Amino acid sequence: RCDADCIISSHLHCTYLPRTACRTPCSAVFEDVLAVRVLIADDHPVVRHGLKQILAVDPELIVVAEAKNGTEALELARRHAWDVAILDYSMPGRSGIELLKDIKREFPDRPVLVLSIYPEELHATRVLKAGGAGYINKQSASEELTAAIRKVLKGGKYVSPSLAEKLAF
Repeated sequence: RCDADCIISSHLHCTYLPRTACRTPCSAVFEDVLAVRVLIADDHPVVRHGLKQILAVDPELIVVAEAKNGTEALELARRHAWDVAILDYSMPGRSGIELLKDIKREFPDRPVLVLSIYPEELHATRVLKAGGAGYINKQSASEELTAAIRKVLKGGKYVSPSLAEKLAF
């Protein structure tokens, strides 16, 4: 049993990098690599589960909190230590640009990726202008998510290669 207040009580503590996250604001270490703590917010449980599955492939990424709406996302962002957030563009309550601005106001140095079913041509530039670190279409999330996280953690901005090409011309 973990000695911290964990979501799953049967895993070893963070020195062994659990695939689920402890509620304590510790820095999990795995094979001398500092883990990247991810906050996920999406109103669909199946999407949250899918995102966790995608992230679980990379041992350096752990999900520290999951929110089902914008209000809960902001509360969890305040309660948990996290390095990058992945937010659905459209959720009940606070969502989209409003939620992004609220999170960036309180956590200006932390990158926030926005995930959406809406076409990036219409929304990605609005997200970037509002302080988002990137925009990913849900259809391509499985191929692009970990690369997007790596890029924004280094201070970059992320849009899909196809949108980047369109914006360049």
